[in-house]
Parts: sequence; C-alpha cells; structure tokens
Amino acid sequence: MVQGGQETEQDKRLAEDREPETLYGISGSPGIVVGRAVVLRPRSDDLVRYQLKENAIQEEQGRFQRAVDRAEQELQKLRNKFKGDLSDTLTIMDSHIRMLRDPMILKQTSHLIEQKQINAEWALSQALFLVKRKFDHIGDDYIRDRFTDVEYVVKLLLEQLSDHGQQFPTGFAEPVIVVSEDFTPADTVRMQSEKVLGFLTEKGGVTSHTAIVARSLGLAAVVGVENITQLCRTGDTIILDGYDGRVCLAPTMDQQKLYQEYNRQHRAFSDELRWYIHLASETLDGLQVRLSANIEIPDEMEGVIYYGADGIGLFRSEFGYFQQHFLPNEEDLLNIYRDLVIALDPQPVTIRTLDAGGDKLANQLPGNRFKNLHERNPALGLRSIRLSLCEQSLFITQLRALLRASAFGRLRILLPLVSLLSELKQVQEIIGQVMVDLVSEGIPFDPDIEIGIMVEVPSAVTMADVLAAEVDFFSIGTNDLIQYSLAIDRGNEYVAKMYDPLHPAVLRMISRTVEAGHAQGIEVALCGEMAGDVSMAPVLLGLGLDELSMRPSAIPHVKRLLRHSTSRRLNRLAKQALSCKDGQETREFLEKYIADNYGTWRKRL
Repeated sequence: MVQGGQETEQDKRLAEDREPETLYGISGSPGIVVGRAVVLRPRSDDLVRYQLKENAIQEEQGRFQRAVDRAEQELQKLRNKFKGDLSDTLTIMDSHIRMLRDPMILKQTSHLIEQKQINAEWALSQALFLVKRKFDHIGDDYIRDRFTDVEYVVKLLLEQLSDHGQQFPTGFAEPVIVVSEDFTPADTVRMQSEKVLGFLTEKGGVTSHTAIVARSLGLAAVVGVENITQLCRTGDTIILDGYDGRVCLAPTMDQQKLYQEYNRQHRAFSDELRWYIHLASETLDGLQVRLSANIEIPDEMEGVIYYGADGIGLFRSEFGYFQQHFLPNEEDLLNIYRDLVIALDPQPVTIRTLDAGGDKLANQLPGNRFKNLHERNPALGLRSIRLSLCEQSLFITQLRALLRASAFGRLRILLPLVSLLSELKQVQEIIGQVMVDLVSEGIPFDPDIEIGIMVEVPSAVTMADVLAAEVDFFSIGTNDLIQYSLAIDRGNEYVAKMYDPLHPAVLRMISRTVEAGHAQGIEVALCGEMAGDVSMAPVLLGLGLDELSMRPSAIPHVKRLLRHSTSRRLNRLAKQALSCKDGQETREFLEKYIADNYGTWRKRL
C-alpha cells in the first residue's frame, strides 16, 4: 500500500529550514502529541492487465482465492488482538472479514477472470469499479460512505496478490507521528505501538472507520488535511492536536511547551470523566434528561452499557438489510431486535425503520421493481418512509418483527423522513392491520408500543403541532434537518463549510418542534451529531429537549456538563442563543459560556 518512511538528507535540510506553520483538518480522534513525522508515500506500481490462456483460468481463480484466504487470516489475527476489549474495532474488523466473502467482490472477480480471461488484479479492479457505480447511486449518506470500506478490502487483496504482504512499516526507532494520504482500519490497528504517537491523513472524516478505530485504540488523529503529504516531510517536528483538528508544522519551543501542558490537563480531565459514567443524567436542580446512544450494529451494545447510556435513542436498522445480498426475513429481523431489547430492559430501545433509497434495494427486491431506478436527486426522492410505503411487503415484514420484539421489553418505533400528515396516517393504518394480524395468529406484542417520527424536514417542523397530536414522541434528526433547511449538501466539498448546526434558523426549528411536542404532552428527543457535541449541548439542553442521543463515548462529556448546570441557567442561555444573528455569533457566545461555566480542560489555562 505504502512505501517510504526513511528520512533522507534532503528531508533533513528541508526540516531545518521550515518556518512554523499551522494547518487545519478534522478531529479524527482526541489527543495531543508532539513528535517527528514519518511520511508514507503511495505505492508507485500500477496495475497491469494481461490476457490468460484458457487453460490458465482455473489456476488464476485459485490464486485469487488463496489471496482472499491470506487476507482473511491476517485480518483475523489483527482482530484477535482485541478479543474481549470494549471497542468499536472488533465490529469494524468483523465487517471487513465478512466483506472479503461478499459476492460483490468475490464472485464478481472470479467471474471476470473467466469471462474476460484476465489476471486477478485487473479483474479485482474492474469489480471495484462496478461496485462503485452502484454506491454512487445510493441516496443514503451512511450507506454510500461505506464504499470506503470496500476500497480498504480491495487494497488488502491487491497486496496479497502482488505478494507484498503486510505493507505498513513497523519497528520505528523512536516515537513518531505517521502521515499518509489515508490508512485502512487494518493499518490503524497495526499502529498500536508505543512508537506510534498518532496519525495524520489527507482523506477521511470523523465517521470514517479509520477514525473510529483510532478513537477505539486511543491514538490521536487528525484527518482531512489537504496536501499534508506534500507539505510535511519525514523528520519534521509536528504537533498533532486531535481535539481541534489542528496541526503545527515546525512548532516553536513555546508552542511545544504549551501543547504539552494542554495534554497534561486533558489527561487529568479524562480521569475525572470516568466518575460520571454511571451517575444520573440530571442538573443541579434535579431536571432529568435522558442521554441515550446512537448505534448502527448490535455489536456496539458493549459500548452502550460501558458508557452508561440511558437506553438506545437511535438504532439504524439498515444493518439487517445490507449485511447480505438478500432481503432478511421476519425471523432474521426479530432476532436482532429482540436481543437489543432484552439486553437493555427496562431501558428504552428506539429502532428506526428502514432509512434507505430505493436504488440501494434495486437488485434485492422481488421482481427487481427498481432495477432501472436512477434518481437525479436521491435526497429528495424515493427513500425512507416513502420507500416503505411504496414497497409495503418489505415494510410489513419489518413491522411484524418490531412488534413481536416489543413483547420482550420497551421497544419504540421511529419513522424516518415523515413530511406529510397523509404519510403518517397511511403508516398508522398499516401498523393497525399488522397488530390485528398478530392478534389473530396468537402472537404476543405490546399493544401500547410507542410510535414516533423523525422531524428532519422543514414541513414537519411547520406542521409539528398537527403531527404531535398523532404520535407518542418526536426525534429530531438534525443531520438532515440542517441539510434540507439550509439547502446545503454536506457531502459537497464546495458548500460543505456552509453546513452550520448553530445557524439561528436551525436552533429556531428545534425550539419550535420542542414547543409543539410539549404542548401535546409528548417527549422530544434529538439524535443528530449535534447531540454529542459538548460545545452545542448547553443550548440544546436549554431548549427543553427530553433526550439527547449520541455516540456512546460522548455520553460522559455531556453528562458532566448537565450535572454542572441548572435548568434555569440553561434556559436563559438558550433564549440568548435564539437571538443571535448567525452561526458564528452563536458559536462565539457558546464558547464563552462553556469557558466561564463548564470549565473545559483547555480553557483552564
């Protein structure tokens, strides 16, 4: 995958001549480290295509299969290093091991070797291209972003096919900060060493699996720093600030001392946070707010329990549909949902119904109903609850599984992207009929199961008073709400910087939704990325939300803030924030509030 890492005489001269420079990226994993850089360059060898004789096809397919076996053995060996650990690493490694056997790659590559009589490397690259075309048409951001994991697995296979084996360098002579265009999660696992302080990449985001693994291993990381492999040289001294996404090249001694003090204070702060994990989620004056977890796969349950979550506020049920290449049946889904509910009983488990676009299911639905579906704007097309209502047999299968699982604990059903009252009425009719069917079949379920909707489009906010009268709870999905409200595609590099969670329009929509829900006596939760951001949590709590749902590891941070606040102070803060004119003013206002009242570790200096 990569080569380099040796410091040349030219690198040394360049390092000596550098002026201090500060670059900014994305905080991939918290931590501050100071050390020498080792820059890993992309491999220069290109893929070569060559034709096979007919009698060599079977042997080439065998060579590919042996590469798959070796890659699986390597991943399994890396995975076993973390057996029993409370980390997301296990989940990601398992998904990559499963992906090695995925027909998208395995069968497609073998088929291309035979059909076109080409070598395995070229066939594998063509299989990846075909997979990418499918992923490019997926409307759901989360599913589409997982193509990166397919690329990781293909890179690992190409290494095995080229007999290069493990390409990530090890055995550094001194503690280093590793810099590259990107790393696979397997590379990140290999970096778990006292000689690797952290890593820095050009690609990636906070939700990329490489960043998730880094957080799990406790490695400081900054990702998404443009052209860092060209700007940084092996041998450079750098400061990597995984909290602010900041990188200091050739820092002065004063800068190094300052960041060393930052690091000392944060370690003390982290020790303090552990005391909050199993304390009650309440303010100094007794206001209780449920702090729940967002999870995507059942294997994340260990983290939910470890970090003291008050239940699951959002389970993304797409896992049950996209881990295999056929649609799950009712029993498959029931097993997943029942295990979640039993594990957390009596705490609530909120499961969102299928939130994906029709294009993703085109080759899985009976009759290939959406085989030729290529929407020009999938974000505004056939997705989420619209797809469920369009393909009702699929929806009914999931509803039956959800209702049956409700007999084992407190399960709540969450409906995504509801934009019209008529949609909700149609869903209610379907749920009612499913309940009638289950009663007639003598199958137990909770007849009082709570049904809620995600408020994530402006029409749902505007009609929140009407919708609130029809459901048991709201859950505000800020990721989409911000995108639709500000007309910003957060995946578009040209406008992504305008995506602003603290824009007054967004905060006012949240406030209006909370007021409408409470007027009808229902709870209002928030499950977007905002919920787990301590810099934004005070205003969200002040707006009167009953529940914040976030990644499990963020819960102690928000809980500490909650337990150091009073409800009256938070309410005053929210009122002031609502009067701000733009996101920057709101941000500056909140930063000052946190520095004065919450005392984050860095603001203590």
